[in-house]
Amino acid sequence: MWLLALAQFGDFRERNGVTAKAIIGDLFTMVDDPTIVGPKQAYRYIPGGMMVVENGIITAIGPQADVQPTLVPGTEVRDHSGQLITPGFIDTHIHFPQIDMIASYGEQLLDWLENYTFPAEAQYSDPAHAADAAEFFISELLRNGTTSALVYGSVHAQSVDALFEAAHTRNMRLVAGKSLMDRNVPDAVRDTAESGDSDSRMLADKWHGKGRLGYAVTPRFAPACSDEQLMRAGKMLQEYDGLLMHTHMSENTAEIAWVAELYPEAKDYLDVYDSFGLLTDHSVFAHCIHLGGDEFQRMSEANAAIAYCPTSNLFLGSGLFHLKEAEKYGVKVGIGSDVGAGTSFSILTTMAEAYKVGQLRGHKLDPMKSFYLATLGGANALNMGDRVGSLEVGKEADFLVYNMTATPLLARRLKHCKSIEETLFVLSILGDDRVVAETCIAGEKAYFQQPD
Repeated sequence: MWLLALAQFGDFRERNGVTAKAIIGDLFTMVDDPTIVGPKQAYRYIPGGMMVVENGIITAIGPQADVQPTLVPGTEVRDHSGQLITPGFIDTHIHFPQIDMIASYGEQLLDWLENYTFPAEAQYSDPAHAADAAEFFISELLRNGTTSALVYGSVHAQSVDALFEAAHTRNMRLVAGKSLMDRNVPDAVRDTAESGDSDSRMLADKWHGKGRLGYAVTPRFAPACSDEQLMRAGKMLQEYDGLLMHTHMSENTAEIAWVAELYPEAKDYLDVYDSFGLLTDHSVFAHCIHLGGDEFQRMSEANAAIAYCPTSNLFLGSGLFHLKEAEKYGVKVGIGSDVGAGTSFSILTTMAEAYKVGQLRGHKLDPMKSFYLATLGGANALNMGDRVGSLEVGKEADFLVYNMTATPLLARRLKHCKSIEETLFVLSILGDDRVVAETCIAGEKAYFQQPD
């Protein structure tokens, strides 16, 4: 029925100047959570498929033989026959101001913040430094196939300004916020409850809803925010339509003990955020390694989300996230690189670490679940699953084209794959930035590999 309608309205599109592109390739997308519907029912795979994109939106997708006859004369055709095409990756937790101290040696969370992170973030008071770093950061996301992300800025408003400017230039669907922290941090990265609130509102007024951008109220974590700052954050979250709330929770046992000292009246870490109105269906909590069943249950009831960050959890020795517990309680989960505690921008590399964490936890992470977390699951965690995260009619056309011969080992191994499931698993274990041949934003090439 859709293809028939597409053909019937071809003349209308020509008269109204709608630009169309047709992309040929082996199309793969998740359409649901495999934990809920089963791995076989959760994806669609169309070898030899064709996807039509008009003004950045997918308007048709199916076998090439079915879609090609409906194309408007003059449609640009991009032929990636034999190459895999998937939705772009969604990074649900990453720090923009930590790119220059990634791979810093020898500390766990609290000492790592003091010795490496806060000194690096202090440099973002300089607008020129922030602008230079923003260009690198956005380019690195695209080079690794990440088309959307939820991003921490530094405490400085200019860092978020620079980030939004770089993302807006590339038409990315990206959400970010100024870090709020008015206590227990060095003066160079400290705001006040009043300045943090006014800066956040200024940035949200300027950028939220501009192009494909969104704003996130961003408390650093409970120990770094006064009660007044958390109260103001909760108020802002209520007053603005469509904002996210992005923070850290239960990453490290010393951190959790510190929160218990600061908030002896709270029954757990989650209760601290809840008491300030920060546990909502727009809340994204990074890490959540050491949650109890009651916390998972309350998160599920609130429809809040978790950003699962396996590379940083391992690098800082924080612990092993219990994905099966989150699934048991029905909590939304996406995957996050968490650069710079995370050690790679590559979501494929992050998926490999998630698989290893699953092995240590005693469960096998199915490749369909991995790709769900990295695409549609991440989009759902960020409340944008109606727009991005899958290749479906009506969705925004953010997608990747894969280089299946990126390395000799990968090329050799993929020749022995007997199913799309095996192919995806191999890509998630052996793949990295070299696998990304093209990254497309709203149907336009935002990154492509240069030929040798």
